[in-house]
Amino acid sequence: MEEDVTPDSTNNLASTPDESSDLKFSNRVDLSDLSEAVEKVKNELRKVIVGQEEMMDLLIVSILANGHSLIEGVPGVAKTVTAKLLAKTMQVGFSRIQFTPDLMPSDILGTSVFSMKNNEFEFKNGPIFSNIILIDEINRAPAKTQAALFEAMAERQVTIDGKEYTMERPFLVFATQNPIEQEGTYRLPEAQLDRFLFKINVSYPNLEEEIKILEGNHHRKNAVPESLIEGIMTAEQIVRHQETVRGIVVEDNLIKYIAEIVLNTRDNANLYLGASPRASIAIMNGSKAYAAIMGRDFVTPDDVKYIAKAVMRHRIILTPEREMEGFTADRAVNQILETIEIPR
Repeated sequence: MEEDVTPDSTNNLASTPDESSDLKFSNRVDLSDLSEAVEKVKNELRKVIVGQEEMMDLLIVSILANGHSLIEGVPGVAKTVTAKLLAKTMQVGFSRIQFTPDLMPSDILGTSVFSMKNNEFEFKNGPIFSNIILIDEINRAPAKTQAALFEAMAERQVTIDGKEYTMERPFLVFATQNPIEQEGTYRLPEAQLDRFLFKINVSYPNLEEEIKILEGNHHRKNAVPESLIEGIMTAEQIVRHQETVRGIVVEDNLIKYIAEIVLNTRDNANLYLGASPRASIAIMNGSKAYAAIMGRDFVTPDDVKYIAKAVMRHRIILTPEREMEGFTADRAVNQILETIEIPR
């Protein structure tokens, strides 16, 4: 059976030219503009961000797949900074919302205000009405405020006083949370988690990366990181690249492979809750976008295996017994990937 692809090995793959580039084939989908834009975005991020290649790759994939991302990691590992800098490379509207226990839904969505000039109520947009939304510490706000995001994230619209307001494209939510400190936090419900395409786990840097972080911070002196980043893609270009990604080829045997992976989660002894069809669609769309940034117009089994973990780790729930044993969602997904026959 083929060995599972680990994030580290995939990151090495992502940081080197795709082996398929050595083969003399021509893509059925023109990816030249997309590949050039992705490389420029990564180069801009690397001006400030050291390492964290997997986080950068998955965030770019989520943009191309038109999906939201939940970024989880301990404080100080560049979750918020990376999301802010990535937004800076996009020449689009940007809003940052700091979630706190006293934040109300109207603070996010907006509210109707009575106008003395017109003698009628006028709707004033909240910060959710932008292109890229960064929600910092999303689990700091209570369930009522978290629920205000449901419609916007799932349907790209908001209903206020019976009237629907459509979000401008692109509309993407990046949210961060700290997995360690739980005092004063509110756990995200499954319905909220399911609206995120990916859950991206951010780890500590290694020794070499830590040294580079210190050197970079020392040499920048008082320079603000955002001032070093240049805009690369406009809203129109992002939407066009998203449409290009939809044309990436997925063979029938890979569609069946994705379905078998997700189906296995619903009848798995380690899991209390399996993944829904939304997870199947997320794996397929994420695999298309990942194939595209790798310069291919077709999806491979390795693309599916790499994306599956980020898609399912926040959608499946372990049984209490397995959770007490220290079993993890990533390990459960790895075991599933090892049991499903890889299409040839």
